[in-house]
Amino acid sequence: MKRITQIPSTIPLLLLIIIFCGNPKFGQAQIYDKKEGGGKPDPQLSQKDNDYLDRQAKVFLDSATALLNQFPPTTFPEARERGMAKLLLDAVFHEHFAAYRKPVQQYFRSQVDKVIHELETTKVDKGVRIWKIYDMGFIARTQTVTLAFDLVTGITSGSPDFAMSAEQVERLAKQCDALLITHRHPDHADKVVATKFLKLGLQVLAPEQVWKEDPISENIIHPERMADKILPLKLKKNTLDIVVYPGHQMKSIDCNVYLVKTPEEIWLAHNGDQINEGDFMVDWEWIDKIKDTQKVDVLMTNAWTTDIMRMVKGFNPKLVLPGHEIELGHTVWDRLPYWGDDEYLGLNYAELKKSIYPGVVTVWGESYHYIPKK
Repeated sequence: MKRITQIPSTIPLLLLIIIFCGNPKFGQAQIYDKKEGGGKPDPQLSQKDNDYLDRQAKVFLDSATALLNQFPPTTFPEARERGMAKLLLDAVFHEHFAAYRKPVQQYFRSQVDKVIHELETTKVDKGVRIWKIYDMGFIARTQTVTLAFDLVTGITSGSPDFAMSAEQVERLAKQCDALLITHRHPDHADKVVATKFLKLGLQVLAPEQVWKEDPISENIIHPERMADKILPLKLKKNTLDIVVYPGHQMKSIDCNVYLVKTPEEIWLAHNGDQINEGDFMVDWEWIDKIKDTQKVDVLMTNAWTTDIMRMVKGFNPKLVLPGHEIELGHTVWDRLPYWGDDEYLGLNYAELKKSIYPGVVTVWGESYHYIPKK
């Protein structure tokens, strides 16, 4: 009987590995498909790769828009589908070159056009309707007055093709009665916007630090910064009561925290980039006491402040409108996402969403209509 030698089971596998590795063409595409860089807008990618990301951005933005239209802004908790739509927005906007991609540029400008159309065709009979524009930019309208807070073009994104057009700026300004600027940072104070308001004969308010050495400063109102002191703000059609709290972003930057009473006796607060950190905590002295002396209907607050719960408890508003998400001029990790990133950033934003305080998270171009309860 002839003896048959068994081949170890490891040999066929070894032969396959040798054949696979020894053949320079076999499996090459599966390992790495090398492409040259030099594409636009991301030079580290090929143009084909950039084109793919553009197509994906459009699909994500179109899908998000469809969902957001179907599930409009509501107080917490919001629909799961709405949350998923904002995750799609996060995915698009947290790419380094997002502001340079045409679908993103078209999306932002179309959202601004949407706001313009609604402002030009909307009358508010009751309460206040508030639009989110970009960053901490909000426009609030009641039956008798329309106020813009920290309205900017979006040029801090770095892309002129992303920022509002001159026509958009003018049409927005024509719908407003005044512009209130909280502090000097260019994602809150935009000279193009302020200049247009002034040319239209509209009031512009800001701290003295804003464009201090520029001639435009002479035409800007620099209101007294004092907690609980009510000041008159004379506009073309009426006069409002305002309080300008002496806020700060850190220690060196003055940040006007505005509390405005409309003729309908609706109190609107906007805190810009109000934040104290480290050894500088002086502003909590007046923030903690606002609820004891003032009524606040709506608080427009930056969502990344280190203790948003303490901020909200101090104002005790009937409604919270967070802002400053997705500043495309920031580095990717510092573009506050809609999902929060609380643990990494050291925030308690998620706690607010589960609290007793009604809140509404809007995206660029959306609005919310607040009607005070009698």
